[in-house]
Amino acid sequence: MPGEAFEYNGGCTEVRSSVLSPFSTNVYVVDDGAGGAIVCDPADNADAIMEMVGDRTVSAIFVTHRHHDHIGALAELRERTGAPVYASSVDAPGIEDPHTEFGMDSRGCSVDVLLEDGESVEVGSTTWHVMATPGHTKGSCCFFLEPAKAPRSDGTPILLSGDTLFHGTIGRTDLEGGDMDDMRASLRKLGTLPDETVVFPGHNEPTTIKLERWRVIDFLGGGGQVI
Repeated sequence: MPGEAFEYNGGCTEVRSSVLSPFSTNVYVVDDGAGGAIVCDPADNADAIMEMVGDRTVSAIFVTHRHHDHIGALAELRERTGAPVYASSVDAPGIEDPHTEFGMDSRGCSVDVLLEDGESVEVGSTTWHVMATPGHTKGSCCFFLEPAKAPRSDGTPILLSGDTLFHGTIGRTDLEGGDMDDMRASLRKLGTLPDETVVFPGHNEPTTIKLERWRVIDFLGGGGQVI
């Protein structure tokens, strides 16, 4: 339901979320451990996002992929906060010059930091591992944070998975740039993460790598057929 919000405190850093956009996209506000906040996938409604941020400074904006339902408020949020935008080098052109999809039309927004697979990104006192996970789009990526590189060393790892991995399913591969073979390879990559990793997907509720390993990662990543 749009506007539905939750806060998760069991991970290696605090994660707040609100469901925004006509496609019920999860927008995440993540504590950077140094008084700032990282916004992931600003789908819609910059005012609502800023309310989640509160009195903190937006230190970075992460984008998992170029689709309109994940970047609807990106340009406005960047203008209001001055925060740098991080996105994959592959999907960056579609973020900077988006075309209409699903009847939606977003403003283009400059990408300040072009990401490649395997990079480390330092924001505040967090260091994120960038994982290229094509399949939903050519440039889809996930952001992984392990406790040793986060404010709470006793918390669980977290993964911002965009539209690659969901609770009980995976992202669509039938849209422009989608590819099931790419998706299978991406699932195998996510399958290397620790079981206890909490997955914060682009839609629907959080899950864990352990749950998705037996539900979809091993099956689809191993070449099973989409049901």
